[in-house]
Amino acid sequence: MQYDFVVIGANGIQGRIVSRMLLEDGHSVLLCANDDYNMDALIDYPKADFALIDLRKMLPVKRVVKKSGANIVINCAIDDYNLVVTKMALELGVHYVDLGSEKQMLYDQMALDKDFKEKGIIGITGMGSTPGITNVMLRYIRPQFDTIHTVHVGFTWDSNMPVFVTPFSIDAISYEFSEPAEMLENGEFVHKYPDENTVNYYYKGIGKQKTRYTKHIEHHSFYEYLKDAGIRNISVFSSFPSHSYIALKTLVDLGFTTKEPIQLEGASIRPLDFTAEILRRIAVPDGYTEKENLWLKVFGKKGKEEKMVEMDCNVGTQEGWEDATCNIDTGFPAAITAEMIKNGTVAEPGIFSPEFIMPHEPFFAELGRRKLWIYENGKRIN
Repeated sequence: MQYDFVVIGANGIQGRIVSRMLLEDGHSVLLCANDDYNMDALIDYPKADFALIDLRKMLPVKRVVKKSGANIVINCAIDDYNLVVTKMALELGVHYVDLGSEKQMLYDQMALDKDFKEKGIIGITGMGSTPGITNVMLRYIRPQFDTIHTVHVGFTWDSNMPVFVTPFSIDAISYEFSEPAEMLENGEFVHKYPDENTVNYYYKGIGKQKTRYTKHIEHHSFYEYLKDAGIRNISVFSSFPSHSYIALKTLVDLGFTTKEPIQLEGASIRPLDFTAEILRRIAVPDGYTEKENLWLKVFGKKGKEEKMVEMDCNVGTQEGWEDATCNIDTGFPAAITAEMIKNGTVAEPGIFSPEFIMPHEPFFAELGRRKLWIYENGKRIN
């Protein structure tokens, strides 16, 4: 069987969302992961199949992808493997989408742009919520300004029950909670720890929450996109409900998310891998719902007039997707992007961050079709 898509890391939170959306849209998908835990429902789709892979051994993975016949790979594995999977896609001459990573990984991927262009293939990195949806918001806003000096971007979420559920990515949480964010201030990159900013903000659809600086790649992709527009300041923020923040911060502070291997009964294991394995087995309680706000504020000038444009994406738990909670705002954009590559809506070869390539009109329309609402200065536009 020849497949439309290969999803790598299909057993994780985002991998399951991406795979299910593509399968429900009628595509054939090869589900690739290091085990098939909690994947029976996906594997039972008529156009789905499963392949066991180990990303520490890329040659067998390359054989699996090549044999699949798919020309689009969506990488939902932890971001440690983004570069090796990007290079595999390049070697095989297939299109590539991932959910983002850290600064050095981003620039290492961007260094392959010429090679992607020569192969005539497309790579898009950071195509989730933020990075992802917010990057396309920035692309949408850009023509409204002559110059842009400041961008604030972030996410906030809350739930109807004060209980802990598995977060969008414990790998991302590990550095967002513990490492300094590299902000752009007055044209210079500076480092600030998350708790250096703990003010309360009011968010659309959420209410008031404590907000912290966050390490994300938007600092750098936004800078590259706007450096000719006069950009001077870029800040990324995150907000969590207090019960989740305390639980996650405790895991980070106690070392449960470190990547340095430890020896346990003769075996080498990374605490992060152990923690991720435990967390993915936590079930979503009956009746549990979430709501999330992805937001972007852009400040600059049109002519001589100073102006500000605010964008929001509001997301809630959807019927039939209860176990995915608000993680759909990361999985859906990646799957939509893969479909847009397949149908030719996105066609320019090279490897990109989303703000450089994603056409906002069809992308926002697809989000709206899936009840992910986009607002511009409080008015819904999709």
